[in-house]
Amino acid sequence: MKDWNQGVSNKFVNELIFLAFHIVPVYEIAYLADVLVLNSIEFWSGSNPTASIGEVKTVQGENGEYLVKTNENGYTITKKGEDKSVDLVYNKENNTWNAVSGEQSFELVKMNEDGTATLSLQNGTSMTVIPDAQGIATARIAIGNSLFFAAR
Repeated sequence: MKDWNQGVSNKFVNELIFLAFHIVPVYEIAYLADVLVLNSIEFWSGSNPTASIGEVKTVQGENGEYLVKTNENGYTITKKGEDKSVDLVYNKENNTWNAVSGEQSFELVKMNEDGTATLSLQNGTSMTVIPDAQGIATARIAIGNSLFFAAR
């Protein structure tokens, strides 16, 4: 987990990764939305809810339970009772986060040398944002996942 945390050293970057997970066009990854609450917890609380490398935690989502295994370079997520899994892998050499399922790989986020982050969008385009509150809000709007809603 230490290596992973060093690769993602900023809560805004963690939130950008969280946002990128919502735009992955691979069906097998669609069920991850429930599990990705982990990244929001880390972003808002500052503490990592996942386990040590190799440890598996069970997470309850809207669509069932998921097993989240912490790897040296990311996570393996499997819906309980299913054989298919998705790996969320940090590529240190390219400074990217990728979703990998079987032989398919999809780049989610690239951290640029200038401190910005480039998100790969579902429609095949990309957008570059500054990993701060405004950049995250812009990314949420771009992917149609705005969390602005009225409180009762």
